[in-house]
Amino acid sequence: MNVLSLFDGMSCGQIALERVGIKVNKYYASEIEPNSIKVTMKNYPDTIQLGDVTKHSLWELPKIDLLIGGSPCQSLSIVQSKTRENLDGKSKLFFEFVDVLETVKPCWFLFENVASMNEESKTAISNLLGCQPILINSNCFSAQDRPRLYWTNIPVNMWEIKESNLCLNDILEKNVQEKYFYDYKLINLDMDKQVCATMEYKIHDMHKRIFNPKFKTHTLTTCAGGNLQKKVYQDGRARKLTPLEYERLQNVPDNYTSIVADTNRYNMLGNGWTVDVIAHIFSHIPKEIK
Repeated sequence: MNVLSLFDGMSCGQIALERVGIKVNKYYASEIEPNSIKVTMKNYPDTIQLGDVTKHSLWELPKIDLLIGGSPCQSLSIVQSKTRENLDGKSKLFFEFVDVLETVKPCWFLFENVASMNEESKTAISNLLGCQPILINSNCFSAQDRPRLYWTNIPVNMWEIKESNLCLNDILEKNVQEKYFYDYKLINLDMDKQVCATMEYKIHDMHKRIFNPKFKTHTLTTCAGGNLQKKVYQDGRARKLTPLEYERLQNVPDNYTSIVADTNRYNMLGNGWTVDVIAHIFSHIPKEIK
């Protein structure tokens, strides 16, 4: 199988393909972020890097069997609800996916983006891709709530998907370095709630939330420091989740991203795919194609 991955990031698509045993002949990746490329090439050195997706008219490719991608979601996400520009903002890179889809005409395609986009954007994407999205929450495969929309012509069996019992306790490291802990005062501690406390710290409310390890965490988002990481209550204190825990929440192998600095790891993992969701979708590609 020849695969073309747009907005490839750290190549979660390759992990998913490997996980379901799909043999890849050539894997072409379009990515421009240096640290993501570094991580990909460390783990999958045979990856053929194509560079900027907007230069796709210059690419020389063989027959592509599978086209995958998840364009930037920043201007579609409800997190940016007061300023989001929908498909007119950074997320307009979606149209590059459409152009490539029409050019390479793959047997199968998969496009992913945030579930919190407005109906106008969802309808526009559906019309251009010729199918309706399926909604899958990563909580079926992970200790993370992460609802995402997937547009695909792969015949996915949705009845097989049920929420897992995984919680943060299942993925937490046991001996965490002191640098990840906070000494700020905790407010309204209640161990019966998913968000069991908030931290007395001058930052946006969503970044003050401390998660109960007996529950799942909210969606991991891209962040490069500044105490924006998801936080958990452990050993009577609050701390940020470690990069390795971010990897586990995204079903990425332990230390897959360890070749780069923590800030880069958090950033690319927040931008990445939950691997086992993608693997589930890929597992429904007809055997004659695999």
